[in-house]
Amino acid sequence: MGCNSCSTGKDGQPRGCRNNGTCGSDGCNKLTVFDWLSNMSLPAGQQQFDGVEVRFKNSRKEFFRNTEKLSLSIGDVVATQAKSGHDIGIVTLTGELVRVQMKKKKVTADDEALPKIYRKATQRDIDKWQKCRNQEEEIKKRSREMAIILKLEMKISDVEFQGDGSKATFYYTAEDRVDFRQLIKDMAKAFGIRIEMRQIGYRQEAQRLGGIGSCGRELCCSTWLTDFRSVSTAAARYQQLSLNPQKLAGQCGKLKCCLNYELDVYLEALKDFPAQDCKLSTQKGLAFCQKTDIFKETLWFSYKDDPSNWHALTKDQVKDILAKNREKIKIASLEEYAAENVRDDELIFENAVGQDSLTRFDRPKHRNKRNKRRKNKNKNKKTTARNA
Repeated sequence: MGCNSCSTGKDGQPRGCRNNGTCGSDGCNKLTVFDWLSNMSLPAGQQQFDGVEVRFKNSRKEFFRNTEKLSLSIGDVVATQAKSGHDIGIVTLTGELVRVQMKKKKVTADDEALPKIYRKATQRDIDKWQKCRNQEEEIKKRSREMAIILKLEMKISDVEFQGDGSKATFYYTAEDRVDFRQLIKDMAKAFGIRIEMRQIGYRQEAQRLGGIGSCGRELCCSTWLTDFRSVSTAAARYQQLSLNPQKLAGQCGKLKCCLNYELDVYLEALKDFPAQDCKLSTQKGLAFCQKTDIFKETLWFSYKDDPSNWHALTKDQVKDILAKNREKIKIASLEEYAAENVRDDELIFENAVGQDSLTRFDRPKHRNKRNKRRKNKNKNKKTTARNA
């Protein structure tokens, strides 16, 4: 969902607000919450909740108290309390829904330690805030060069300025612990601001930077995914996927989040299937399960002495054999059951859509002219014969 500035321009071309999620209507951000209570009035005698949700750069959101009882609405730029100085953010939610969001984020609604909103941002505050944001890319580039000179094994992925320009937070990723004390001294001397280093994971880095996934769409973590569930290789095993790290890993280098999307459906379907490690006792020997196809409800078994030959059995057939094995009854062989599943279906291809031949344009055009000439000669011969 985009803001009004993101609508199409002339000739149907996308215009784009170019604010990277900081537009006034707050419709470009994945953390946007629809205020369905905006057109409802409070019961008589009840005061509006003084909590306000404010969004800063990227996915950072915090809750504040509106102690000054300012008239705030979604999209207002406000000056908020910070550890030192003040910060500039955009109001994303007001009223009773803030209480619900605080409960969801496990923040106490009656906490008196919540920071406050000072005032609505003036034009001077906004100009200074925009100036600081325009410097972030250049400062990020210079800080990376400093880290390379100091031979630090870390990657600075993003920089976020405080609204008053007195402090900058550098987000970085690293494999091991990094001693960046000298780096902080050099950056504080070069930029003339207070420096805060904050380490993030590789998935959080991909969320901040964004990109295009192997599916051709934007990364889920940077567009709509708000929480990171742990992804394990068991999710790939349940879905019968080959454990190829090049295909299962995303841009962050970790397992793709989309492996969890259909996992619950697979687990629900596997509840009705025999166990993967089940064994079938036959007169020809013991048989082990080699493969399971959830969609076709088919399991492939092979004998212990002949593991290369697989026999396809349906789910119900396997349950029937297991029930007989519990009664200490051995079936003759797997081939008897597998023979029932063999179908001699003839593949018949029909031109149901009615397409023309693909080689219709390859035919030479001069054949039609020759045919016409032959027809004309035959007509002339017939007319001369009649006249004679």
